[in-house]
Amino acid sequence: MSIDPVIPAPTLKSRIHGALLGGALGDALGYAVEADSIGAIRRRFGARGLSGFDALSGSWPFSDDTQLTLYTVDGLVEALEWANEGVGADVNACLWLAYLRWLANQGEDAGASAPAPQPRWIDGNEVLRQRRHPEQDCITGLASGEMGTSVRPVNPEAKGAGTVMRSAPFGLIPHIAPDAVYKLSSDAASLTHGHPSARQSAGIFSLLIHKLVSGEALRDAAAAVAAHAATLPDVAPELPERLEAALRLADKAIVAPEELVHVLGGGRMAEEALAVALYAVLATLPADDADAGPGRHFRDAVVLAVNHDGPSSTTGSLAGNILGAFYGEDCLPAQWLGALEAPGVVRGMANQLVKVTTGEG
Repeated sequence: MSIDPVIPAPTLKSRIHGALLGGALGDALGYAVEADSIGAIRRRFGARGLSGFDALSGSWPFSDDTQLTLYTVDGLVEALEWANEGVGADVNACLWLAYLRWLANQGEDAGASAPAPQPRWIDGNEVLRQRRHPEQDCITGLASGEMGTSVRPVNPEAKGAGTVMRSAPFGLIPHIAPDAVYKLSSDAASLTHGHPSARQSAGIFSLLIHKLVSGEALRDAAAAVAAHAATLPDVAPELPERLEAALRLADKAIVAPEELVHVLGGGRMAEEALAVALYAVLATLPADDADAGPGRHFRDAVVLAVNHDGPSSTTGSLAGNILGAFYGEDCLPAQWLGALEAPGVVRGMANQLVKVTTGEG
């Protein structure tokens, strides 16, 4: 049976940078084949599919997944800035204001009923103002001008991956209880998506990141969140079903993309995207230190996560978030970082989160 490699524990700063940059790398690699079926991917790149940025040319952009992840960081940073000054702030309101600024930068209007948030550093980065095929439910939920809540979420039937794709930052905040991580994440999902599976998937994903940042082994953390999902009040049954299926499939090691999609779904729904990413990071887990280091695991997992018929940017992003949080920044391939669009923007937001949570400059 595969075991987690034994490596020195990364610092919180390294895990924050690793999770955010890792997610951006997985997002960008997947975005290159986002619109392609597995057949089209094979025709472009050969029987094994897209193997990395060396198969592409130039600097590769990330999608709205990374844009919204960074705006999640910004909303959390603002709430923590207020808290550090001794002022209580509504975290979900801070996140809503951050997402409204992203919406405006996408050229969309939230209407007269929505507040007009003051600009922050993040808004001055052109790469975050470009429209990168945003999920429609994110747009419509925010454009409603209403602040969704867990009691009255907007888009009550929306269950797409637009919640889970932006939720890694909740798990990166230190010194808060696991239940609080889950609640912050699922409450924030209600700002755009109302279906229980979308909100619960976001919360479970954030909880997984929290466990990894806290030092839990990858396989143990994955099994724990899958078990926890089954105990949620009014659980959407498709979530624990997909997670358990991901754990079983990972025990078979690498399967063909056709079987992956057949068992876990293509990743368009929130619970499917999380299951595909979880499978990818577990199926490629090295058996021991002699097999491969963290960098090899990162490359293998992200490549596996993006080569299928579904939304490859999201599944790649989630896999990158997971392994970056687990290993820290050292797992990120230097060649891939060199091909990533605007890494300084991602690092800038990572540094803000580090500073507001640890005091490090």
